[in-house]
Amino acid sequence: MHPHAALIERFYAAFARRDAEGMAACYHPEVRFSDEVFDLQGRAAGDMWRMLCANGRDLRIEASAVAADEREGRAHWDAHYTFSATGRKVLNRIDARFEFRDGLIVRHVDRFDFWAWSRQALGAPGWLLGWTPLLRGKVRARAARSLAAFQAAAASRA
Repeated sequence: MHPHAALIERFYAAFARRDAEGMAACYHPEVRFSDEVFDLQGRAAGDMWRMLCANGRDLRIEASAVAADEREGRAHWDAHYTFSATGRKVLNRIDARFEFRDGLIVRHVDRFDFWAWSRQALGAPGWLLGWTPLLRGKVRARAARSLAAFQAAAASRA
């Protein structure tokens, strides 16, 4: 197995244990993470995983199709969880792409069907509006506020 494939496996194994520090240790200090909701750099990317691991009470992760070479990698992962804002069960199917520098992940891009996610997580509003930029913008704004509050709470405990 290529060392970068092993790194991706280590990242998802840490995620399955809800070990956000283990996940963050797989990231380069200059990492950039993006998905349908977040676009983060550096420590903020690790903070997002810290928040998700801390809040994901019934979170279950299944990673598969991990592959990598010297420059880039990929994986598929499924996240099973209850969306806390609505109490609705979600199965989010995600395809990930990675780039590496100095033996660590420097770029991580997750892609998923936002409309499929919003139908599960939000119910009727997601079904009706999940395809619109308006709802996507609201979800992004709420997620950014949640991350900022999580970071502020962590800073006050430090």
